[in-house]
Amino acid sequence: MAVDAVVLASEAATDGDLYTFWGFLGITFALTAANFGAAYGTAKAGYGICLVGIRKPELVYKSLIPVIMAGILGIYGLIVCVILKGAILPGAYSANLGFKHFASGLCVGLSSLAAGLAIGLVGDVGVRCNAHRDIFVGVILILIFAEALGLYGLIVSIILSQG
Repeated sequence: MAVDAVVLASEAATDGDLYTFWGFLGITFALTAANFGAAYGTAKAGYGICLVGIRKPELVYKSLIPVIMAGILGIYGLIVCVILKGAILPGAYSANLGFKHFASGLCVGLSSLAAGLAIGLVGDVGVRCNAHRDIFVGVILILIFAEALGLYGLIVSIILSQG
């Protein structure tokens, strides 16, 4: 009886309906991995900011830049999620689009995760070292290049998401 229901359900579903799974999985990876990267970068850099705030409270606001840059990574994932969701049309969805959207979500998600790890580590150590000696410009340059990793993933993801 249960086997008959599965056979009927699979016969009723079109190929487009089956491949929407991969598109939605891409959306899931885009948002969750990007937010994991943003959360790690925020937490790790925030830890360093708290330690700096004990010794030199006047540097706290100047040290918030890594936290802001980590938060942007979550926005990258959100942008791709909105683009992909608008492109998923049940019934008119091919295997090619499903797998392209899955790859799109992986690109932005994993790139943002890697960027979040880099921003968190550089932000933590950078703000602590900046409290001892003024190396602010060097830290900002490293953070910009770390953020660029997430931006590259966003650009490739948008290219992949186009039909």
